[in-house]
Amino acid sequence: MKLERVEKLDPTPLMVDLGERSYPIIIGKGLLASKYDLAGSISGPDCLIVSNETVAPLYLDKLKSCLGGREVAELNLKDGEAWKTLDASTAILDKLVEIGANRDTTVIALGGGVVGDIAGFAAACYMRGVAYIQVPTTLLAQVDSSVGGKTGVNHARGKNLIGAFHQPRLVLIDTDTLATLPDRELKSGLAEVIKYGAIADAEFFAWLEQNIDALVARDADAMAHAIERSCETKAEVVAGDEREVGRRAILNFGHTFGHAIEHCVGYGEWLHGEAVAAGMVMAAKLSGIDADSVERLQGLIARAGLSVAPPSVGAKQLRAAMGMDKKVQRKQLRFVLLNKLGDAHVTSEFDRAALEDILGAAD
Repeated sequence: MKLERVEKLDPTPLMVDLGERSYPIIIGKGLLASKYDLAGSISGPDCLIVSNETVAPLYLDKLKSCLGGREVAELNLKDGEAWKTLDASTAILDKLVEIGANRDTTVIALGGGVVGDIAGFAAACYMRGVAYIQVPTTLLAQVDSSVGGKTGVNHARGKNLIGAFHQPRLVLIDTDTLATLPDRELKSGLAEVIKYGAIADAEFFAWLEQNIDALVARDADAMAHAIERSCETKAEVVAGDEREVGRRAILNFGHTFGHAIEHCVGYGEWLHGEAVAAGMVMAAKLSGIDADSVERLQGLIARAGLSVAPPSVGAKQLRAAMGMDKKVQRKQLRFVLLNKLGDAHVTSEFDRAALEDILGAAD
C-alpha cells in the first residue's frame, strides 16, 4: 500500500496505487480553463460527457475544449440525490447505445457525487465495463466520491444499494469549480473533510480546528491543502483495501447513521454531508471516547455550519433504515467507531443501551 507522487504530470498529481487499475488524481486551479489535456487518458475516438442541468451550462464547454478533438456526445441528468436512480443509469446506457458506443468509448462524469456515481455505474455496466473519467465539481465529490471506484444508485429501501466497484481512469479536480458552489453544498463537503481527520489523522484534525473559518470563507490555500490531504488519506486507504473487505470501511464513519437519516427524511432534503455530520456525532458518542474529544468533533462540525443533531424522524425509522446498511453482516449492525480522534475501527461490538439513547434523540 502506497501513495506516490507522479512527477511527469502537472500539477503535482497523486497516484492511487492499484496495480493495473492505478490512476492519477490531478488537483489544481484553472485546469478546465487552461484546456488541460485529457485526450491522453482517452483510448478511443469518442466519449460521452454525463453532467446535469446545473453544472453543464457552467463547465461543459470548458471540458470539451480539453478533449483534443474527440467525438463528444452529451447527456444532462436532472440535478439532485432524488434522481440517483436506476432510471437515470438506464438513460446513460440508452445514450451509449444510441451513439453506437464501443468498448473503447470513455464516459466522463462532470458534476457532483450523484453524477459521478451514476455515470460510473453505467460505465461499469455497459459492455461489461468501459473507461470513465471523473471531473468532480463539488467539494464533497472532490474529496470523497470521485476517488475509490465506488459507483451506484439508490433503491427505495436504501442508499447506494445497487452498484459496482469500477475505478476511474483519471480524476481531474479543478478547484476553481468551487467558486460556483452554493454555500450549503460547500459546507456539506466539509463534513467529509472533517471525517478524514477524525478517522485517520489527528494532526489534520487539529489543522482543521485552526483553519475551519478560512475553509468556510473559501480561502484558496486552505481549501487546496484540505482537498489534497483528504485525497491522500482516501487514496492510501483504498490502495490497501480496494473492495472494502477490511480497513476501507473506516471511510464510512458517520455513514451508517447518515445514510439512514437521508433515507428517512427523503433523498435531497438533507444533503449527504449534512446527514454524515450528524451521523459522525452520533457515532462518536457510541464510541465511548472521552467527552473532550466528542466536544471537539461537535465544535468543529458546528463551526463548519453543520448540524450536530439528527432530524426528528423517529428512532424506529432510523433503526429500520440502518438494517439495510452495507456493513451489516449476519444480520448484525456494524459501526465505524473511534478509538480516539485520528484512529477508527469497524466493529459489531458496541453498547446497545447507548445506541438506543442516541437514536432516541431522533424521536
